[in-house]
Amino acid sequence: MSSAVSILGKPSISKISNARKKDQDFTITARVVVAPKTPYTPELSIKGVPHTDLHIREIVQRQLQIRRSDHTVYNKPEFHSEFLDEAYDRCKDICAEYAKTFYLGTRLMTEERQKAIWAIYVWCRRTDELVDGPNAIHMSDAVLDRWEERLHDLFYGRPYDMLDAALTHTVHKFPLDIKPFRDMIEGMRMDIKKDRYENFQELYQYCYYVAGTVGLMSVPVMGISPESSCYASSIYNSALNLGIGNQLTNILRDVGEDALRGRIYLPQDELAQFGLCDNDVYSRKVTDNWREFMKSQIKRARFYFNQAEEGASKLDKDSRWPVWSSLLLYRTILDAIEENDYDNKTKRAYVGRTKKLLMLPLSYTRSVSTTFALH
Repeated sequence: MSSAVSILGKPSISKISNARKKDQDFTITARVVVAPKTPYTPELSIKGVPHTDLHIREIVQRQLQIRRSDHTVYNKPEFHSEFLDEAYDRCKDICAEYAKTFYLGTRLMTEERQKAIWAIYVWCRRTDELVDGPNAIHMSDAVLDRWEERLHDLFYGRPYDMLDAALTHTVHKFPLDIKPFRDMIEGMRMDIKKDRYENFQELYQYCYYVAGTVGLMSVPVMGISPESSCYASSIYNSALNLGIGNQLTNILRDVGEDALRGRIYLPQDELAQFGLCDNDVYSRKVTDNWREFMKSQIKRARFYFNQAEEGASKLDKDSRWPVWSSLLLYRTILDAIEENDYDNKTKRAYVGRTKKLLMLPLSYTRSVSTTFALH
């Protein structure tokens, strides 16, 4: 299952290789939308789930406390300027080719932030490709162990290749903690060991590992607007919610493709509540029960997008456009599932190039117009 960095497709691994607010006492929480008790009452309830087990609060606090002048933990990387320029150019090319809408949004960011976001995007893409790319058949814990060791090395100034070097330089420039990167690798470990999720709490954890982590990586680079009255914790919560919403949308879009690989990324208990089971997922038939089940799942994903909106409008003004582009694009995928009459077994919800391009001015308008009405 692709992570939330999968916006417009994915390259093969071979192609890839060639704030701040004062620290406040806060609790980062996950918002879990609970499935309806019966198949035909789609009203959803919400409850907060502490991120204690995931140690998200600690990640946020560390990233808020790190200062650019205080990178004593890491070895300062020394790169020739031409080498570094080429490294970032390669990251830019990958992002431009495989995440076109998001890439265009990054073009309004400062040059320093553009480069950093491209470097993070490429690392996430390469990580995802390990278990979801053409060489996934060779995946094992040992491969992920080596990838994690490589991550440690690049964080400490010892990059393995040119693309690693771009992230090493980014880590030195911005207050990035290593744990969200490690957590994403943990999500890849789940993918090679687990193909069913008993309930949404289990699925949420997976979504955090493979997609919520992207939000934690991105906020320190994108920056929080100095005019924002929100605590930094609320911005991070919004970033997490966007990642969760994106990943839930990936899951709903890819039900048919994942089923062909024997994977079902849908809560088993909620399927049962609608009188459904694995065989109904493998089936190519779209029943009334399936439609009602999908309506509840889409409503949940939209909830997370709604929760993400305020944070998107509290980022630094030069960083809002790519976030709004991603948010609106993924919402449109949900619309496409509905337009397909909830058939995500034999049809892939598709957002055409024209609609994507039309979304750019809309997302730009949202990024500049929704400033600080929300608190």
